[in-house]
Amino acid sequence: MADLFRERQRTIHLVILGCALALVLKAAQLQLFDDSFRRRADATTIEKMTAYPPRGLVFDRDTQLIINNNAMYDLMVTYNQIDPGMDTSKLCQLLGINQEQFKLFLTKDWKSGKFSRSVPFVFLKKLSTETYARLQECLYQFPGFFVQVRNIRGYPYSVGAHVLGYINEVDPRDIEHGKGVYVSGDYIGAGGLESKYEDRLRGKKGYTFLLKDNLGRIVGSYLDGKIDTIPTSGDDLISSISADLQAYGEKLMQNKTGSVVAIEPHSGEILAMISAPTYDPNDLTMTQDRGPVFSRLLTDPLKPFFDRTVMAKYPPGSIFKTVVTLAGLEEGTLNPNRGQSCNGGYFYAGRLYKCHGHGHVGNVVDALAYSCNSYYFEEFRNIVDKFGFSNPQQGLDLFAKYCNEFGLGRQLGVDYPNENSGNIPTSKYYNKIYPAKLGGWRSPTIMSLGIGQGELQLTTLQMANLAACIANRGRWYAPHLARQFKTGPPIPQAFREEHKVNIDKQYFEMVVEGMAECVNRGTARSCAIPGIQVCGKTGTSQNPHGDDHSVFFAFAPKDNPKIAIAVYVENATWGATYAAPIASLMIEKYLNDTIATARLPMQERMFNGNLIDKYLENIQRAAAKVEKTDTRRDSLPSPNVPSDEPGGRTPAATTTAVQGQRKR
Repeated sequence: MADLFRERQRTIHLVILGCALALVLKAAQLQLFDDSFRRRADATTIEKMTAYPPRGLVFDRDTQLIINNNAMYDLMVTYNQIDPGMDTSKLCQLLGINQEQFKLFLTKDWKSGKFSRSVPFVFLKKLSTETYARLQECLYQFPGFFVQVRNIRGYPYSVGAHVLGYINEVDPRDIEHGKGVYVSGDYIGAGGLESKYEDRLRGKKGYTFLLKDNLGRIVGSYLDGKIDTIPTSGDDLISSISADLQAYGEKLMQNKTGSVVAIEPHSGEILAMISAPTYDPNDLTMTQDRGPVFSRLLTDPLKPFFDRTVMAKYPPGSIFKTVVTLAGLEEGTLNPNRGQSCNGGYFYAGRLYKCHGHGHVGNVVDALAYSCNSYYFEEFRNIVDKFGFSNPQQGLDLFAKYCNEFGLGRQLGVDYPNENSGNIPTSKYYNKIYPAKLGGWRSPTIMSLGIGQGELQLTTLQMANLAACIANRGRWYAPHLARQFKTGPPIPQAFREEHKVNIDKQYFEMVVEGMAECVNRGTARSCAIPGIQVCGKTGTSQNPHGDDHSVFFAFAPKDNPKIAIAVYVENATWGATYAAPIASLMIEKYLNDTIATARLPMQERMFNGNLIDKYLENIQRAAAKVEKTDTRRDSLPSPNVPSDEPGGRTPAATTTAVQGQRKR
């Protein structure tokens, strides 16, 4: 019995000892290792106030300010500090709200954990300067309320909406991806330069710590401000954009749909980047009027948010003949001195593939100057059939390799979001469409690629970069918008690296000469600039739903070129009708800073040209065609671009794509 008693006593002692040890360990954890309770206590006695930094300013290449900061005011409130007896009707009058709204703005889900009665939250965002001024005079009458100053963007030139971007309030996904950088209510760059260089432009927040009493009232600075931090402004960016050229190009493209990209060839710096239609970037500043404007732009049938410079994939038309020429010359499949009679088109298997009327083509320079389709159907087939008519796969893939060296069919690496890679079809692509068991494919099946049609798709940025590469006689630099930051690290080294096309320079000189003659005596002769030798190439891109698209790319001057440009105007028919005049006017404006008197009528015609009705008619025509054939809406590409837009996809390959074409 005594042994049993001693055993029970020992067990009790062990239990007591174990509990004591557990309590000691828990106390050690709470006091030495876990600071959550201390932080929770601090939260009830210390108020952490955020001081938001001004975002970095953005300048154009001539250091003209194109994005600045304007003060914006948020009215904050700490619920526990509100005086129940204060004159709420006066506060409502100052803010332009009613009593019901006042109660609504104060009502929060306190159980959700997102809000606390002792922690400030936003009562009313984006006070106007006038409202802030009225409120500031008598804010002392409303305990618990204070104003927090924020910075919003302003755009002095009111141009470049797509390229500059805008700022948004962060959403949960931004907060998650930011890994602690953002909290609810912060702003983040959305689109354009604001998005791409968010890390450099946003700056670093500062914090002020204030001491509170047991009722949550602020009674002074915590630790005399020793742990306070001041905000650090974002880095100022000097962009490559010319604000004057951008504004001029947007005026030329008003009431049209399409895009323009201009590049400085020797550096890859983008001089202008225009997607039309556009909008005033000031319309999307963080003000009370932003919501309705955003909704209107989002539902606009002209799709002003769709950035046609890098997102739209277009058939390039006849400007692509320059690539066919260069690849053919390098591979020896094209004799530069070979002439050809066109006779209205190219005959194959009893079918005529049309060409526009022009004189005899004596050599490759003439072929480019007059943009002869027959010549390039033949030359593209020669490249594809280099290894035999029954082995087109090897020839096409060889050609695709050259395209890749030009930066076609892949992303160029521009410092700009949403860049599309376009499409350069390869043998793998066509083997899927034309299986060998069904007869396969041969060079005649895909010869429409030789005149820039068929399944070929490029972005306007790629077209401009191609012009820059030809201007440099086979070299190009990744297009970019950042020229330099005023402080901090330089722009990425990738923008300084040279890309080289493995084609002999002498062949580039032949193509340059052909492009010069295109302007001097060929399809673009109406766009010659007095005193400046422009080298260009027109294109007319077939549109199955209506009027064709007008295409032009060029560079100038011929020697030591300063600007390369690509213009794509949807539903504008011939390349020389709209795209070439717009490009030549922008070249003249950039190089001479003025337009010659004799060319002012052309400028007025471009300013006043309105193609919006054509665009909308094409949309209606495409929709009617879909309805008539009882096919789902997304079974046809959008009438103007985009296989990327909702409702569009890459058109299926077809051997009849070149029928009736009259590309120039």
